Amino acid sequence: MSKTALKKKIFIKTYGCQMNVYDSDRIADLMASSGYIRTHTPELADMVVLNTCHIREKASEKVYSELGRLAQLKEHKRSKGKEFIVALAGCVAQAEGEEVRRRSPCVDIVVGPQTYHRLPEMVVQSSTANSLVLDTEFPIISKFDSINTKLSSAGDVCSTSAFLTVQEGCNRFCSFCVVPYTRGAEYSRSVGEIFSEAEKLVANGAKEIILLGQNVNAYHGIGIDGVEVGLEGLIQYLSEIKDLLRIRYTTSHPKDMTDSLIQAHRDIPKLMPFLHLPVQSGSDEILAAMNRQHTASYYMKIIEKLRNVREDIAFSSDFIVGYPGETDADFKSTLELIKSVEFAQSYSFKFSARPGTPAADLKGQIPEELKKERLSELQGLLDKQQRAFNLSCLNLELPVLLEREDKDKQKISGRTPYMQWVNIQKNQECIGELSNVIITQDYAKSLSGKVSCHSKSELAISSIEDRIQRVNI
Repeated sequence: MSKTALKKKIFIKTYGCQMNVYDSDRIADLMASSGYIRTHTPELADMVVLNTCHIREKASEKVYSELGRLAQLKEHKRSKGKEFIVALAGCVAQAEGEEVRRRSPCVDIVVGPQTYHRLPEMVVQSSTANSLVLDTEFPIISKFDSINTKLSSAGDVCSTSAFLTVQEGCNRFCSFCVVPYTRGAEYSRSVGEIFSEAEKLVANGAKEIILLGQNVNAYHGIGIDGVEVGLEGLIQYLSEIKDLLRIRYTTSHPKDMTDSLIQAHRDIPKLMPFLHLPVQSGSDEILAAMNRQHTASYYMKIIEKLRNVREDIAFSSDFIVGYPGETDADFKSTLELIKSVEFAQSYSFKFSARPGTPAADLKGQIPEELKKERLSELQGLLDKQQRAFNLSCLNLELPVLLEREDKDKQKISGRTPYMQWVNIQKNQECIGELSNVIITQDYAKSLSGKVSCHSKSELAISSIEDRIQRVNI
């Protein structure tokens, strides 16, 4: 019997943001050292990990619903004498701790996002304990220090576009957000540590790296020479990796958008001209209530500075509708800000009170029907702007990083510098190539095009504002 046949199987389900995707991959790497191989269905697994998100109430309720199904599966497997470990990881685990076991007795392990590097030893404890194994501490030593001692590589095969966490936690304490309570204070990894992981990712096939952090532009890691550097310094180091074609970063806070980072968008060609910069509201009164620590005019100045250094830059953002106390005038201010910026993409949500955050107990809660009405209007405007941006790309030649084939292997798709999916007919093109594509058709959420015969792979386009103004929809 082969060694592979003797290995146990682990199923990992990921909820929420890209940082959870990164954490899930690291969990898989860690458990591989304990003899677990990843499977894509819980029915075939000996262990299940739910890596959770606590940003919105609906997300955590989905987790408990999934745990209900796993409880039945666990009972079925145990009746046949098979081991089945259920572990809850991530932000729901951090926020609710032992409450998880009360609501879902099937859970064997509860581990927070800062301590999942201890999961292999917690599995051993679980096999001998009759009670819940729980670890939701904020350790003095970073989990990355422990992970790096256990992992010799970033995996055997890597996708064309790879996530790389460089910063965790947040010191901003927005009144609606649970991140400071579930992920802790800001922590930045060293440049050398990140550079080493990035080199491994590129060696394993990554052409694009997306730098992750709850507040990524607050990055302040120790550089190669022992001197602290900001995110722009880290990006400069990473841009020197030969086969790395593209660099992105998310998610940013306007207050940490420094002039030097803004200049990096002009000076570093591998840094893509697309920035996700959440604003949440266009009303100064609501921004103050949210403890965002900036005004709408401050945000617009950041946008202006970025457009001054790189006229082809485009933006996406996050919006919360129906925050407690939001008036019609406040909502109108948000719509006006959206019209002023003209976003290429955006994400918007109704306010959802998260237990333990200051906003949860605020007076002036907005009726659900009014929140729904405002969200519909706001999303209508954002969808119109995304359509206008896509239309402005018609007949342009854009570099597309090819990432995947369709199931029939007749078409291949990839992303433009602006994160738009583009589908092309497959000829000689391969996954991982950067191809120049002439955009021929726009759809609601994607584009299609044909490969150009030119060899040039630079953006040769005019100002985003000029392009969009020429589009009438």
